[in-house]
Amino acid sequence: MKQLLIAIVLTSALFSCKKETTTPNNSGNNTTDTTKTTNDVAISGLDCAGVKIEGTLTKDKVASNVTATLSYTGGNGKTYLTKSHTSSGVTGLSATLLAGTLANGVGTLVYTISGTPTTAGTANFAIALGGKSCTIKIVVDDENPKSGYGPNIKDAEGNTYKTVFIGTQQWMAENLKVSKYSDGTTIPNITDNTQWENNNTGAWCYYKNADESNNTKYGKLYNWYAVSPTTNGNKNVCPTGWHVPTDAEWTVLTDYLGGLSVAGGKLKEVGTTNWNSPNNDATNTSLFTGLPGGALINNGIYGAIGNLGFLWSSTESGPTNAWYLGLEGSGGNAYRSSDVKYYGFSVRCLRD
Repeated sequence: MKQLLIAIVLTSALFSCKKETTTPNNSGNNTTDTTKTTNDVAISGLDCAGVKIEGTLTKDKVASNVTATLSYTGGNGKTYLTKSHTSSGVTGLSATLLAGTLANGVGTLVYTISGTPTTAGTANFAIALGGKSCTIKIVVDDENPKSGYGPNIKDAEGNTYKTVFIGTQQWMAENLKVSKYSDGTTIPNITDNTQWENNNTGAWCYYKNADESNNTKYGKLYNWYAVSPTTNGNKNVCPTGWHVPTDAEWTVLTDYLGGLSVAGGKLKEVGTTNWNSPNNDATNTSLFTGLPGGALINNGIYGAIGNLGFLWSSTESGPTNAWYLGLEGSGGNAYRSSDVKYYGFSVRCLRD
């Protein structure tokens, strides 16, 4: 009888080990494990930022031959389970890693993307393995994405701007020059340095105040209070039907162009007419024609015109700061950063 009980216990344990388990992760995605493994799988690093995407995803079309390959460090040679992660942002997709064995040290993981994306945009896959986690981002194209220049638009003062389609978005291809909100309300032009710094409502200035010629090239500089509807009386600094992009919308753009490390070159105007030499890695393949409008910062200091471009988002990063996208003449990267809300930066508008 004792031997029979032992056999029953062992059989039950074996069945339990083979049973599929599903564990929800912190992002709301479900991770499904379908093979047996040990519990001591470990890595020291997981590189989602350097993920290599093969194939393309299109709204309402079944994913086919799409993979995401990312590297890891510090693998301990243990076997891991099959894992499937559902997408957020753009839903309807799964990223599946088949069961395998980690290298001892550096190695790669290949996720197969399956399913049908429900919308255009960015699909996010929160993955975890061996005690490390990160998020894979994959752009999903519109079914029939437009490309190239779109129709020109006008602001509240009649200034005309070129526009351009980039992925699923339509952008102004020039910096904003307007001194009125879309409803015709005047945006104050503040030239006193102390008043500029102590002000917490919308304002604009020319680079170095009196130099109106820079307005033709680079547009005006605006504080963040002019950009945000929460601080400008729920007004819109952009033309009707357009808005200042959020931080997330800037990320959609840079992700579509291959990530921050290369997006700057694709966004920058080519040559040294408006950028100082050498304007490295500028290709402007996006037709965005990014410009180095410089900035107004502390104590009335203007700087970086010809070398750097600062483009506000409408997203706060804290009580005193807000996010922006930066372009620089020294290389092809773009960068995401935050700075003081009273600084004067350039503005680009995105179609609603």
